[in-house]
Amino acid sequence: MKKILAIQHIRCETLGTIAEALAARQIRVDWVRTFEEQAVPDRLDAYHGLVVMGGPMSVYDRDRHPFLRDEIRLIEEALKGEIPVLGVCLGSQLLAAALGAPVTPGGRKEIGWYRVDLTPEGRNDPLWAGLEPSFTAYHWHGDIFTLPAGTVSLASSDQTSHQAFRYGRSAYGVLFHMEVTETMIRDMVDTFREELRQAELDGARIVEQAGRHLPRLRKIGGTVFSRWAARV
Repeated sequence: MKKILAIQHIRCETLGTIAEALAARQIRVDWVRTFEEQAVPDRLDAYHGLVVMGGPMSVYDRDRHPFLRDEIRLIEEALKGEIPVLGVCLGSQLLAAALGAPVTPGGRKEIGWYRVDLTPEGRNDPLWAGLEPSFTAYHWHGDIFTLPAGTVSLASSDQTSHQAFRYGRSAYGVLFHMEVTETMIRDMVDTFREELRQAELDGARIVEQAGRHLPRLRKIGGTVFSRWAARV
């Protein structure tokens, strides 16, 4: 049985529907939960893929969170070995950093439901081909990245130029969230309620809007994650 390593930084940001796509292909998941002080391994010899999830920390907080250095090193190893990588939110920022791109604070936080537009390259990408070229996605990030050299930009939003990118055949960074369930959204709103207060955003409204946007987003995400899992 093939297996992947998944890195989780905070309890509320799980694999979500990514787990369903992996299970459908009988791919086993081993976890590193940094919020439980589990160590990031030195190598990926036993794994066929790497998934790095989101979290409230920033890539440039490596002095405060040394495990981020270990994750960047592990991503670099995966890229050298052409092991499929999927980075979500913070994971996409770590992938960008591993490829040499700067990760910096954005002008303002992008939290809630906002449209994402696929680029022409995104519309022809093996994971995204045939999907809707524009859709409403769930966002929760304050940092942005420059498009890494040698990568292909796949998606943007009105606020953020680079929402998704591909490196090589099977390394993908996705800044927005397609993996979320309603439970995850509720948990994030509860966990980060102080951040919402500071940003003057209504968490109840974000949860309410999930009823309208989540079914369509889950369908798109299910296709993308299934196609990525096929590359593992």
